[in-house]
Amino acid sequence: MRIEGVVSSGLGRAHIFMSQHHYQEQFKTIIGRSAWPGTLNVNVEGGSLKEYQKLRVSAGLDEGELSEIEAHRIKGFDRDGVSFGGATAFLAKISSDNTSVDCAILIPDLTRHDDVVEVIADVFLREYCKLEDGDKVSIVLE
Repeated sequence: MRIEGVVSSGLGRAHIFMSQHHYQEQFKTIIGRSAWPGTLNVNVEGGSLKEYQKLRVSAGLDEGELSEIEAHRIKGFDRDGVSFGGATAFLAKISSDNTSVDCAILIPDLTRHDDVVEVIADVFLREYCKLEDGDKVSIVLE
């Protein structure tokens, strides 16, 4: 499966969730290492949006055709009276120009994004891949 889209700025709040120890321990199990405490947002449309919607169905957020890509469950937790929700991750590789990085698409259980793919990796993707808003990227899932 290939998803192509355009890099966009998010709300800047992902680091609050991504830096939580409970999530980071699970990321180590799924992607083999800690994840950078933030996400890269990629806007999708057309055929890529249809492919992304299959992932959302597999994550239990939408109804429709399931993806055949293996889903990895991220469990939520409560800490100091605050609830941190679960998510579903799908292993992938993101590419832009001549740079390619192992990553995962992360779909939080409680998300308002239905056309924005959130990507996590062990590096700060914007810096490592020299990405700016409006840049095109390709995400390949197997």
